[in-house]
Formats: sequence, C-alpha cells, structure tokens
Amino acid sequence: MKSQRHQMILKLVADGKIDTQESLQDELSKNGFIVTQATISRDIRELSIIKTVTPDGSYKYSIPSLKKAEIKNSGSVVLGLINDAVLNADYSGNTVVVKCHTGMAQAVCAKLDSTGIENVVGTLAGDDTIFILMRTENDAERLMKELNSILSSQ
Repeated sequence: MKSQRHQMILKLVADGKIDTQESLQDELSKNGFIVTQATISRDIRELSIIKTVTPDGSYKYSIPSLKKAEIKNSGSVVLGLINDAVLNADYSGNTVVVKCHTGMAQAVCAKLDSTGIENVVGTLAGDDTIFILMRTENDAERLMKELNSILSSQ
C-alpha cells in the first residue's frame, strides 16, 4: 500500500500543481488513499519532495531532478552514492559546494554529471569537495536544497 501511495504522490506532484500538504491529501483521497497529515509529511520527506518557486512567484511541490533520474533508472546508484559519500551541501552566489568523505568527491561528481542536472555550467572535484557552477543563484539554492533533502531522507 505504501509503495502504491508513493507512486501516486510522485504522479500527482509531477502532473499537477500541488502546493500544500492539504491539497496533496485531497488529491490522494480522490484516488482512494485516505491518509493523515502526519503520513503525508513523512511521505514527502521519504520521497525527497521539495517546494519550488513557480514563474508566477507561488510555491508548489516538485520532485528533485536527482530523484527524477533515480525514478527513470531504478538501477541507478546516484542517490545511494550521495547518501554514502556526501556530508553536506551549501551554496554561495551561483556556486554549490558539496563536501564529501575523503577520496569520494570525484566519484560523486561523475555520478552527478551523468544525471544531467538542469542549469549546470560546469563541475570541479577535488579529493573531498565538489564545486558546481550553476547559471543563477536560484538554481544553486534549488540544487543545494535537493542534495540536503536527499541526505536528510535517507
């Protein structure tokens, strides 16, 4: 049941403009999934769903692009590698800085490069740090939130 509910949540978030937990709860109910707000909150965390800004300035729930890559390729090890190797992510201006365990930055960077993250200008990896140059500061903030969401949900 949980797996089916998670699939429905991902479909609703990808297809519609789900902007609150209440609207998600209503849509789930229409599709035969009666759940509490606490369950929805937990599902959002487990699925690494984040809130993003729409072009009109409002907010909606979105599936992180890294999570989309994992969904498309269930054999992918991207999320597992991020969870195992990444310590944290932060950003300044349009640059995301990803701190990794010693010796893991190049492997994580290669996997991130393979996912085709939107609006990446380029990446640079050292031994334990990755710099990801994004097109805008908003893009950098979004990617940092995605990475930290993945880290906190695993």
